[in-house]
Amino acid sequence: MRIFSRRTARTLAPSALVAVLAAAGVQAAAQSADAAPQRAAAITACTTAHMKVTVSPVTRPINHLLLKATNTGTKPCYAYGAPYLRAGADAQAAVFWDEDSVPQAVVTVKPGKSAYAGITTSTPDGNSGHKVRTLGVLFANRALNGSVGPEKTLKLSHNGVYFNSAATVTFWQSSIDKALY
Repeated sequence: MRIFSRRTARTLAPSALVAVLAAAGVQAAAQSADAAPQRAAAITACTTAHMKVTVSPVTRPINHLLLKATNTGTKPCYAYGAPYLRAGADAQAAVFWDEDSVPQAVVTVKPGKSAYAGITTSTPDGNSGHKVRTLGVLFANRALNGSVGPEKTLKLSHNGVYFNSAATVTFWQSSIDKALY
């Protein structure tokens, strides 16, 4: 049974087409919105559970260390913000983040690849310095208001490394050059 005549159907066709396309667009947007959290959930924050973390001295710049985090897992992860560092076993505060080192985007660390952070251990402007033999490392969560995963404790030189109140750490970077700018 036909409700519309052929002439009415032609007149309504463009608006009906718009309505159908709009409905399809809303449905596609809803499906995309549902799928987006699944894609975002596929890449998680890096943690010490699936990252090999090492620290090494560098010749330039002076009073610096290089922190390297290599993804040993099978999936990429995000290295959010900067690492939380505890300089010495009895440290009461984390090493400050170098706000001048914020990258343009969160560093994605693919399996087998690394992220880097430069650590300034001391400057002449700092005070209250002491030598430390260990460095505790934690990865930041997405909100940058806490850490994720267990702490990794790294051993420093057997003589210790001098840290003072001016110590800072860069945000995670995709290259050594950016970490030691």
